[in-house]
Amino acid sequence: MDCPRIPIIPYRKFSEPIHDKASANQIPIAGDIDLTFLCNLKCSHCYCSHDIYKKELSFHEICRILDEITDAGCLWLLFTGGEPLIRPDFLDIYTYAKKKGLIITIFTNGTKITPQIADYLKEWPPFSVEISLYGLTQETYEKVTDVPGSYALCKRGIELLLQRKIPLKLKTLVTRLNKHELWMMKKYAEEHGLEFKFDFSINPRLDGSKEPCRSRISPPEVLELTLADSKYWGEWKKAHQKFGGPLKRTDILYPCSIGMWSFHISAYGELLPCLMVQEPSFDLRYNSFSKCWPELITKFQSLKPNEVNKCLRCELLGACDFCPAWAQLENGDPNTAVEYVCQISHLRAEALRKEDFILKGGDKSDKETKKVLQETGNM
Repeated sequence: MDCPRIPIIPYRKFSEPIHDKASANQIPIAGDIDLTFLCNLKCSHCYCSHDIYKKELSFHEICRILDEITDAGCLWLLFTGGEPLIRPDFLDIYTYAKKKGLIITIFTNGTKITPQIADYLKEWPPFSVEISLYGLTQETYEKVTDVPGSYALCKRGIELLLQRKIPLKLKTLVTRLNKHELWMMKKYAEEHGLEFKFDFSINPRLDGSKEPCRSRISPPEVLELTLADSKYWGEWKKAHQKFGGPLKRTDILYPCSIGMWSFHISAYGELLPCLMVQEPSFDLRYNSFSKCWPELITKFQSLKPNEVNKCLRCELLGACDFCPAWAQLENGDPNTAVEYVCQISHLRAEALRKEDFILKGGDKSDKETKKVLQETGNM
């Protein structure tokens, strides 16, 4: 008897129905876990804060948690940190998760990837490895990381994965120190056939320190770089058109709490709604995931905004990077606006208004906006 043919379908066609069903039933289909808050680099923009008085999860504790999240329905899992590969038992943890059937993504700076690790990942391939690239020259990269020799190690890690055709993506966080090499990094990724993402979101550290904020580029610079990349600008316009306008519900502080399907687990075993939301929190060292997950949803959804929260009623909210957790870290109050994010959103909205005005045959005297649109391929 002939074996039935298993059809090949696009990944999105496979994943979207699963996420939709998980959201409707609040199944924890996806999560991420900080394997450690330690890192071998010293980037000033990093949000992680290592508490020397707290003990990180052991290998056996992580394995138990992996058992519990898969029993609860988790399918997608992200290993992050800190630098996850800094753990000597990383491959043991990774192997255990693979054998549980989890679809694994790894966030890494790439500097700890050795030929042995690359060979192992070829044999047991992850869904994806995402490497943060902080510059395309040694001078810039090591200004960001503050670790001599780290540039060569990162480039070596990238090459090792490329040689073995392991699914790889590159990304960068745009800072004052590397903004001038953004397009060089993008070109490098494209020349190697790799997806490249960049982001401007730098928030305070999880311990409340504002030090990372010193690495931010200015809102006008964010707009300039946004307009300079037609794909990035196009994605923002689509988001604005699809999600723009105030929320339909303003009686909940965190809009993402409705239809929850994802979670975050810190290196200390704390179950959190996401990496930026520090409360509510449940200790998985002493409680099971199955007990904590419904309680996490209930507590998260019970958080209410107060009357001063104007962001939830803002016309730009749907396409804004605003998050109450960011506001909590930035201002000590989740009901306040993050001025940096607000300025960027309004600048983008104004650029979009001008673009629409010109494309519809409006005032041609707005030479500056017209010139920007022409130069960036958006007109």
